Amino acid sequence: MQIQKVTDASFRAYGKVLEGYDFSRLLKEMEHTPLPADDVIYVPSVEELEALPVAEELKNRAFGGLPIEIGYCNGNNKKLNALEYHRSSEINVAVSDAILLIGKQQDVEPDHTYDTSKVEAFLVPAGTAIEVYATTLHYAPCTVDDNEGFRVVVVLPKDTNTELTFPVGKEGEDRLITAKNKWLIAHEDAKIEGAFNGLKGENITL
Repeated sequence: MQIQKVTDASFRAYGKVLEGYDFSRLLKEMEHTPLPADDVIYVPSVEELEALPVAEELKNRAFGGLPIEIGYCNGNNKKLNALEYHRSSEINVAVSDAILLIGKQQDVEPDHTYDTSKVEAFLVPAGTAIEVYATTLHYAPCTVDDNEGFRVVVVLPKDTNTELTFPVGKEGEDRLITAKNKWLIAHEDAKIEGAFNGLKGENITL
């Protein structure tokens, strides 16, 4: 699979690189977060990250004043496994080099299946911040350096990806809701409990 760069014109359909923010303290604080050697950990909200001055700037400039959460996704990963989307953009700040496997929500079929041959790969260099549009299918980043793994900051509207507090339907798109503001399409090979296995084709491995 060709690995493109988020600075390439081809990324514009999926998101954009963010400029004009000072992420130095955020990147420094992320050095204290855990880094699993052979797994992926995701934490939606971390008080220490949300207390930094850049959090207020992200809230106002990136989300138009809406309440936000700042967490992280760290670890080692080589597989696609699933794709998710939100009703909002997501901000990612790469602490280390990471690769995103992404697709377009517009390519999801009416039966909510998706052909993984349409997935594209993009390198997010360390220190780079990107906005991932709401219509971009995405999931856990992939590792560039096996010896280092990846650390990625994840900024979303408050309560996204947290536990559901309401019943969800069993039909149509409702089947994809697995957490607040999270619609998930999984690959059967990933064996994600309770998920809708709608990814068709190869479970892409980098």
